[in-house]
Amino acid sequence: MDEAGRLPLDRYSVGGAMPTGVAWFGERVRVSETGLSFVTMGLGWDPADRSRWLRGRREIDLNAAALLFAGDALADVVYHEQLSSQDGAVRLLGDSTNGEGDGDNEIITLDLTRIAPAVTTVVLLVTSYTGQTLDEVRNSFCRLVNGETGTEFAHYVLEDPAHGFLVGTLDRTETGWAYREIAAAIDAEHPAEAVPHLAAHLH
Repeated sequence: MDEAGRLPLDRYSVGGAMPTGVAWFGERVRVSETGLSFVTMGLGWDPADRSRWLRGRREIDLNAAALLFAGDALADVVYHEQLSSQDGAVRLLGDSTNGEGDGDNEIITLDLTRIAPAVTTVVLLVTSYTGQTLDEVRNSFCRLVNGETGTEFAHYVLEDPAHGFLVGTLDRTETGWAYREIAAAIDAEHPAEAVPHLAAHLH
């Protein structure tokens, strides 16, 4: 991660030993949606409760991220420091820093028909930028919507004692794009901390 918080893509690869301070809390994987063309990822949470903090209000900033892989190589990333993929197919529509407002506080849109041909997997991730564990955040959730039908096909309540949540992957298959649910909590406050541990979920 550089001084501005961005991910230098050529410095991150999957695999290797688990570093101290990064822990998985269990996971389950299943294919839950196939034939996808357009997907929306919504992330929402409530602002910090002022009464809980003796020194005034401490903001809560959760971040949605989409990491694009070509095989096992990180090819692109969309998160709060880079709001669009290089091909424009994946976009983060704004970066909420405090959870104010109803519904989805952050939205990532994915036009899977436009993603670069080399990209084989898109990893969807939530991290806690301000360091709270997810069980400390009120009413936090992540949901996925089929952009063609408007149907919500996955919804997760984020309540693990961890700083991040690995939602799932969008995989390029011979018959189109499919979603694989992972639903694993991970103690990573920034996408860079999760990248080395995604090898098992790439194709």
